[in-house]
Amino acid sequence: MLVRADLNVPLEEGRVADDTRIRASLPTLQLLLERDAQRVTVCSHLGRPKGEDPQYSMRPVRQRLAELLRDERLQVLENTRFNPGETKNDPEFARELAADNELFVQDAFGSVHRAHASTVGVAELLPAYAGLLLERELTELGKLLGDVEHPFVLISGGAKVDDKLGVLQNLGGKADSVLVGGKMAEQLRERNPLPFDVVLPTDVVAAAEFAEDAQAKVTPYDALPDGWLGLDIGPATRELFARHIDEARTIFWNGPMGVFEWPRFAEGTKAVAESVARSSGHSVVGGADSARALTELGLADEVSWLSTGGGAALELLEGKDLPGVAAIPEAA
Repeated sequence: MLVRADLNVPLEEGRVADDTRIRASLPTLQLLLERDAQRVTVCSHLGRPKGEDPQYSMRPVRQRLAELLRDERLQVLENTRFNPGETKNDPEFARELAADNELFVQDAFGSVHRAHASTVGVAELLPAYAGLLLERELTELGKLLGDVEHPFVLISGGAKVDDKLGVLQNLGGKADSVLVGGKMAEQLRERNPLPFDVVLPTDVVAAAEFAEDAQAKVTPYDALPDGWLGLDIGPATRELFARHIDEARTIFWNGPMGVFEWPRFAEGTKAVAESVARSSGHSVVGGADSARALTELGLADEVSWLSTGGGAALELLEGKDLPGVAAIPEAA
């Protein structure tokens, strides 16, 4: 059988830097092996290579998966995006992937928003089923689209408001508070296209330039020196956001509060992560940066659901159809 997993993980010096997505794929693979599958072939993309590129080889991923799940019946194919037919949903490449397999299991939630050969094409050639991870993602994220327990707090951050606008429009209207940090906050301060108010930072950690070791200081958002950049939310905003989060019964968080990759500008994202983790409400976190922050802080198990999907989660919460899900009757 063929399993489409999401093994698109970060690599550093030829090794897997974060195996969260690999671990998330294990329950489905283990279940199939326990049910005496003769062979389980796993396929996935890794990065965005332009054709075959050794730095995007699945070899490190294959090695890490073998360390976590040792079974000679398990094999991992090379990066699906090494074939130009993958992103074009090419029927010939889909037939190549489907060959010698009796059924298809879709478990790559992070890729189901793309109509590719390994997500849609194969599902049209073989009996197709949803994996355990895909089912859980649809269930947990789907809860946010239905009736939720209030207060409902929506937290959004990142660089571009356009990337999150659909979710803000679809969910923000029923949220009791919408907290916005990061570059998004500056964009919404200049022009808010949303039909409701949002809670924006009152202070920021400002930097003289966009550099990890730049001169920095805390300043009110409206007293930012000329030429300086707001690279994180300030301490007053952290307390403000924490008060909203502490009162919440339902939380959705997607996106960092600043340039959290740099320790000097990571305190805002850390504060939000800690507030969400200690909440007694139902908390759902999506997006690679938010997931990374929780994982690095050791808080991934403290939230109700940590989604493995970035773009897929956003598109689902925008109300869009996901091609890779629509191709599987049991998951649609």
